[in-house]
Amino acid sequence: MSIEENKKLVARFWDAFSKSEFDTALAMLSDNGFTWWIAGDPKKFPIAGLKTKEDFIKLLSDVSKAVTPDGIQMKPYAWTAEGDRVAMEAESYAKMLSGKVYNNKYHFLHIVKDGKLQAVKEYLDTTHATEILCT
Repeated sequence: MSIEENKKLVARFWDAFSKSEFDTALAMLSDNGFTWWIAGDPKKFPIAGLKTKEDFIKLLSDVSKAVTPDGIQMKPYAWTAEGDRVAMEAESYAKMLSGKVYNNKYHFLHIVKDGKLQAVKEYLDTTHATEILCT
């Protein structure tokens, strides 16, 4: 795939994610060794660490249904792409069941192989995420 096609794939993934169209988003993940890594110390931030596709699906389900039923809106605002790598800066917004607002800033690195997302690395404010998502 071209760099532009890779960027379009990543944009489609986040658009579907933001609309809570998870079947559509998950169909864009590779079935062959997909991983999602979240920055942080798993002892302090329970969702940190390396996730398989199955782990990521469970995490997504847990967060989307139990914590924020209206979903997490992800707004990309800067892109850099080269080869099979697409870097994206974004900001999230979600109103939680607790009444708290989750509003975080991110840097994602997406690896695209054969028209699917092969790996994602997620960098975020883990203190804010712990306070809102994990308490």
